[in-house]
Amino acid sequence: MKSRFYSFFLLSLIFFGTSSCDPDKPTPTPQKTPEQIATEALAGSGTQTWAVAGGGSVSRDGRTVTDLYSAFELVLNTTNTSKTYTTKNNNDLFDANGNWSFAGTNFDKIQLTGAKPVAGREISFTQTGSTLRLDFSVPMPGARTNGQQAVAGTYSFVLQKK
Repeated sequence: MKSRFYSFFLLSLIFFGTSSCDPDKPTPTPQKTPEQIATEALAGSGTQTWAVAGGGSVSRDGRTVTDLYSAFELVLNTTNTSKTYTTKNNNDLFDANGNWSFAGTNFDKIQLTGAKPVAGREISFTQTGSTLRLDFSVPMPGARTNGQQAVAGTYSFVLQKK
């Protein structure tokens, strides 16, 4: 009887010993949500600077106006609790800083807070490699700068990752 007990104990010990030696299965990487993918496209892993310099361009109503925005920069920041932005050399089209958010649930448009002509407008974006394209329209009402309707139009900003 003792030999059976020892045999059973020995077999159990061998079974548990070999089964515990299996290599650890890698933890599967969780799938990213569409919002996470879109956020990374815009702000990288936390902060991303996009600029006209280095091969970008700007057009308004189909005409090139890159010279007016040649030093334009857009910095997009994201944390677990907020999404913020800053701009440089924006010619009063964008606010100097504020918050940004996705417009809708497709995560292909953003909106910026502020008081300048672009604030509150839906901005379509396409990010490919190191290029970010922003497309938006500024209608006549509210498009005044210094009392003139100088900024109304349909814009395309092609920005480069800096």
